[in-house]
Amino acid sequence: MTDLTGKVAIVTGAGRGLGRSMAEALVRAGASVTVASRTSGELEAFVEEAKAGGGEALACPTDITDEASVQRMVQATVETFGRLDILVNNSGIVASTPLLDQPADEWDQVLATNLRGTYLATRAAGRHLTAQGSGKVVNIASNFALQGVPNHAAYSASKAGVIAFTRSIAMEWARAGVQVNAIAPGYFATPLNADLREDADTFAKVVRAIPARRMGEPDELQPWLLLLAGSASDFMTGEVIVIDGGQSVR
Repeated sequence: MTDLTGKVAIVTGAGRGLGRSMAEALVRAGASVTVASRTSGELEAFVEEAKAGGGEALACPTDITDEASVQRMVQATVETFGRLDILVNNSGIVASTPLLDQPADEWDQVLATNLRGTYLATRAAGRHLTAQGSGKVVNIASNFALQGVPNHAAYSASKAGVIAFTRSIAMEWARAGVQVNAIAPGYFATPLNADLREDADTFAKVVRAIPARRMGEPDELQPWLLLLAGSASDFMTGEVIVIDGGQSVR
């Protein structure tokens, strides 16, 4: 039920970290994958690795906040692979700034990337998915959307918006045969938090707040992505899977 042979997927923010890991999982499951981000060098490296392993991938440099760029990403995928079945909205940025010190343009950038980007990609991909009567959208939210986190108002608000967006579109597209779900990760060891992990005191403080007393590893997210991308989730929509070592339960 997680065999994706013959399926075509797009993963945004796929140059590194969780996005790259999820793209790798999709390729191993048999899907042809378009990897999108602003970093073309990382995307091309992914494509070469996928092809070396017998998979199919397309590098598509994309500004997820730009409508025309997002439309080109979807169109290039359909033109290259002939269809589209799965969209993984993973592009995201973090700003760790106290609200009273936060410039409006930083707030706008976080919301544009994390929420507007999810909207643009889902709308563009959704035209194909709803027309064919099947498809999967997997939005990457965050456990920060479920708890109060100081100095992360923009990030938390954007990810809470992703969850609300997920539930709304799930209801809109349920009868069209398209399932829309979300994953809300906690702290995972990725390049995004490399500086945090290198600061021993900060890292220790973060880990103490996680009941599992560790960060997750990117490959621990892969099975849940495959669940939501494959036929196992055909009767599941509008749900949020939280994977954070118990942090949001506290």
